[in-house]
Amino acid sequence: MVPTTSAAQQNLVIDEHVSPRWINDDQLEFSRTEDGRTMRLRIDRETGVISDASAGAEDAERAPGRRVDRSRSRGGDVPIIFKNDTKQPILLMWVNDGGSEVPYGRLDAGRQKRIGTYDGHAWRILGEDGRTLTAFIAEPGRPMAVVDERSMQQWQASGRQKQADDHAEHGSEPAPRAQVTARDGDLWIERPGEDPEQLTTDARPGSGWRPHVIFSPDGRFFLARKIDAPQKHPVHMLEVMPDDQVEPILRTHQYLKPGDQIARPHLAVFEVDTGRRIDLDPELAPNPWSINEVRWHPDEARARMLYNQRGHQVLRLLEIDAISGDSRVLIDETSDTFIDYAGKRFLHIMEDGDRAIWMTERSGWNHLEMVDLVTGERTPITSGDWVVRAVDDVDEDAGTMRIRALGLDADQDPYHVHHAMVDLESGALIRLTEGDGTHELEFAPDGRHYIDRWSRVDLPPVHELRRTRDGSLIAVLAEADHAPLLASGWREPVRFSAKGRDGRTDIWGVIITPRDFDPDQSYPVVEQIYAGPHGHFVPKKFNRNSRMREVAELGMVVVQIDGMGTNWRSKAFHDVAWKNLGDSGFPDRIAWMKAAAETRPWMDLDRVGIYGGSAGGQSAMRALLAHGDFYDAAVADCGCHDNRMDKIWWNELWMGWPIGDHYAEQSNVTNAHRLEGDLLLILGGMDRNVDPASTLQVVEALVQADKDFEFILMPSGGHGAGGSPYGWRRTLDFLRRHLAEE
Repeated sequence: MVPTTSAAQQNLVIDEHVSPRWINDDQLEFSRTEDGRTMRLRIDRETGVISDASAGAEDAERAPGRRVDRSRSRGGDVPIIFKNDTKQPILLMWVNDGGSEVPYGRLDAGRQKRIGTYDGHAWRILGEDGRTLTAFIAEPGRPMAVVDERSMQQWQASGRQKQADDHAEHGSEPAPRAQVTARDGDLWIERPGEDPEQLTTDARPGSGWRPHVIFSPDGRFFLARKIDAPQKHPVHMLEVMPDDQVEPILRTHQYLKPGDQIARPHLAVFEVDTGRRIDLDPELAPNPWSINEVRWHPDEARARMLYNQRGHQVLRLLEIDAISGDSRVLIDETSDTFIDYAGKRFLHIMEDGDRAIWMTERSGWNHLEMVDLVTGERTPITSGDWVVRAVDDVDEDAGTMRIRALGLDADQDPYHVHHAMVDLESGALIRLTEGDGTHELEFAPDGRHYIDRWSRVDLPPVHELRRTRDGSLIAVLAEADHAPLLASGWREPVRFSAKGRDGRTDIWGVIITPRDFDPDQSYPVVEQIYAGPHGHFVPKKFNRNSRMREVAELGMVVVQIDGMGTNWRSKAFHDVAWKNLGDSGFPDRIAWMKAAAETRPWMDLDRVGIYGGSAGGQSAMRALLAHGDFYDAAVADCGCHDNRMDKIWWNELWMGWPIGDHYAEQSNVTNAHRLEGDLLLILGGMDRNVDPASTLQVVEALVQADKDFEFILMPSGGHGAGGSPYGWRRTLDFLRRHLAEE
């Protein structure tokens, strides 16, 4: 395929496998994945004229990001798997957009950990002494971040160590006037030309000061933390076939569960010259889940920190004045239900240090405010019956920020991701995206132009070249043509919305039909479910393959629905999940399927199945316990069937703390006797995400209740064992036997 001479005359037509990227300010590269052939285009940014620049050109790879002083989100989820190939524990630190390090846990030698992050986000890896070992920038196509001798040597050789030291939280800071270390849990300071001096004497077994401290911009003060260690909560698993012996091995790992004693941080500021200590007022942070995002005022000796109270109903920006010794609350966010700190938290302190951009749902929708940190006055920046999904960039010089938004268009699916520039003073929006679909942006290196790639489940990708200053369209670069896919028998998903349980709220989902679909036939309906309150899950992008299609090919209609209690609609929509995970949005899901079947008589609601994994496995079984009059068969893979048995952070966020009777009332274990219909339980015996005992307790309860069910234990399987080739084959066979065979 040869590029056209003008995008205005003719658009490029390609299949959906296309990956455009900026090479420099002028040049885009399109790489087709089917045959690996690379096509390079040179585009005049003003006229949109396209010329062929591929002849004789070498395939230059975009150099990885080099700056780690702060995160610069380019949009798009880019998870990283951190792997510790050193002989020492390491500390994972996300460097936020203000340059502050946010702890993301410890990683022991020889272990690896997957963390969700975004394209352009910066990560520093610290040793236990607080020194930077290496750093990484999250980028598409680079899923592994291996910490080893090679990466640490590369970091030092390239000068990144110097860059990290020179760039403190608010720009370049002077070298600290002293070195701070920890001995037996207490802090020691060594000033130039003086003997080391012990600063603290309150360390105890299980409670010690951390050596990684944060100096004020002038070097006169530093902030340090003492951590009370969490309780031990071992979870034991039997590795039945270890690599190095015949006999099984008992494996144990620490796994906190709801109600457990957690790590408690205590923060204090120290004066370098005198050793004077100023503790954070404990009345302002009485019960911390975490205290992080620490940073200093750029001009004054005032340390700020974000306090998240256990129970997640209080989120505060606090400040310690190192001169006066006073502590105060700068921003106080409270909720009668929960504050979604894991998904809806954004704090950007402006360069003047006296104002901050803050994310809040106080209006009933997720929006942004400008907060005066001196007076406490909060002024909305964005508002309306839509939500801010994320802030991708703040440009203080221009007085703008770039956001992702959901629900901007009343005539579109409210989950479509759109992008906009927002004026920080007026709140005026400049739309960067228009098309009826969900959008991803990739900016030119100079930021003046970008590629907008957008699609829907029933519309293949469109690529547009646009101007950042006003979002105007320069050229349509490419429109994917999926006619050959349709000709092969592939059927587009059907987008559908219907009113939920309240008769007013639109519930959105998709319907997938088999290739040999015949509207005169009758098909059982199978729902794929995941109802976790941390997100929404119905696909929005174009995707020609999914496992839902494999289920459909059994002769079924497959649906996926986002019911109330899932995320990224109004606060009221989300709050349905509060202390109520057993609800799983079922009243909305059932109403949605009934509404769809009214105009689709080929949907047989007398044969309804459901399947899901993890939280989806919990919900799939719940369908037969609470709604056995509607659902007939369920496959529950690695379910967190009792929220008291699952990981602490996820369950306390939605189910609340302290632990109440509602935990037991919504447990699949305590409700096992209510089982109606056909159930298949799948369990990976080495699941480190959800305690395998959660499913085993369900099995025992079903046995005690004399209920018939099927159970597959994959002894060496991990989390999501039902998605393995064996587990998935058994899932399909179960659904076919109980729903498709008459």
